[in-house]
Amino acid sequence: MHVTFTEIFPPDARLLAYVVSGSAMPAGLEPVMVEGAKAARFKGKAGQLFEGFVERNRAVVRIALAGAGDAGADDRLAALEKAGAALTARYLASGETHLVLDAEKSALSAEELASVLLGLRLRGWRHDAYRTWIKDEQKRTLDSVSVVGAPTDARDAWAVEDAVAQGVEFTRELVAEPANKIFPVSFVARCEDAFRGTGAELTILDEDQMQTLGMGALLGVGQGSEQPSRVLAIRWRGGGDEKPTVFVGKGVTFDTGGISLKPGPGMEDMKWDMGGAGAVVGAMLGLVKRKARANVIGVVGLVENMPDGKAQRPGDIVTSMSGQTIEVLNTDAEGRLVLCDVLHWAQEQYDPARIVDFATLTGAMMIALGSEHGGLFANDDTLAAQLTAAGKAVGEKLWRFPLSPDYDKLIDSPIADMKNIGPRFAGSITAAQFLQRFIKKGTPWAHCDIAGMVWADKPGRTWDKGATGYGVRLIDRLVRDVAEG
Repeated sequence: MHVTFTEIFPPDARLLAYVVSGSAMPAGLEPVMVEGAKAARFKGKAGQLFEGFVERNRAVVRIALAGAGDAGADDRLAALEKAGAALTARYLASGETHLVLDAEKSALSAEELASVLLGLRLRGWRHDAYRTWIKDEQKRTLDSVSVVGAPTDARDAWAVEDAVAQGVEFTRELVAEPANKIFPVSFVARCEDAFRGTGAELTILDEDQMQTLGMGALLGVGQGSEQPSRVLAIRWRGGGDEKPTVFVGKGVTFDTGGISLKPGPGMEDMKWDMGGAGAVVGAMLGLVKRKARANVIGVVGLVENMPDGKAQRPGDIVTSMSGQTIEVLNTDAEGRLVLCDVLHWAQEQYDPARIVDFATLTGAMMIALGSEHGGLFANDDTLAAQLTAAGKAVGEKLWRFPLSPDYDKLIDSPIADMKNIGPRFAGSITAAQFLQRFIKKGTPWAHCDIAGMVWADKPGRTWDKGATGYGVRLIDRLVRDVAEG
């Protein structure tokens, strides 16, 4: 969605939108619109929409009123995002090509306007790359927005959120693509294209380099695939001499389960098992685009988990980069095997101030939290609180779960240092306990299990069905609050 700012109304405007807070109608609005909204029980609730037609300057104009709730509400910015998203949802395939947003009569500050535009932009993303025909009434038509009467600092505020939106859209693209298009090598190639000329530093490890480093856990997951595995690190030096904040993502570009084969029905969804990696690289793109004043690094482990004659078997023992040995009892508990080597390497390589991983790690998390919250585990209360607050601020909510030695003993192995699964119960917790064994003492660490969040079966606040881009805004907000200060 292309956004421009102007001081005059486009003379050919056919669709004009106002953001309405509660019952406060825009000044000068035609009585027919006011009475029509009243008759339709439009009360300016967040996401509520009313439209009508009026005659202005001898032309018929389509007027849209988008509700944003009470102006003083605690969730004001979220409500404004809903207002913007409601406009896009209504007019994206309406035949209208251009929307004019009256910011002055909507009485919006720069920050508030940026939130409306963010919701409007994000809700407009669709993945139509492989659709060769679409019914006329389904074709996307709305592609530009003109903002009239914006505050003087609105352009700067929108530039920041526009960068974040680009990151979210990049993540959605990666997650939505099928596994014959996105695999470890092509994932890296898309990132190389996206970050070219931005000033970010990319480091790529191939299988020979990972073998030399001793990443036996990660390599074991990918050895059954014809697609070679990769590790990708994206570094942004936007701060001073402080230690970097490091984000790590699980990037299983397709997960069959390996020899521990998943059931056939629903396996197609496993193209999004790289949602954690997608979130990390999308967040990095947003941070780089807005030139974040912080030192931030994103690291992703990229593999494909397939069941061929070279695939690892249940009962195999692998040696991680840390030197710890792992009894692989279930090859479908592969994400933790990828993450443990990447987490160790990232700590060795970058000595982070804090490290946070994102992963579609366990089905147990989806059972526990559904699609309302991501799961949060942490060895540091301050970092846990910071992540929780960041998630609440941007609508990417987290719920904290416990870590304790009582759970840790459930993954002890009689023949290796640990096994890669515990018993049936507390599956998400034992997965986190596994990862914690690869975190250096004294390093603040958090694990975000986002299995239920990266893909949606129905439209949400700022997304349609499909890839949500969850995690990008959470990471960006944490960097704003903590690393940039």
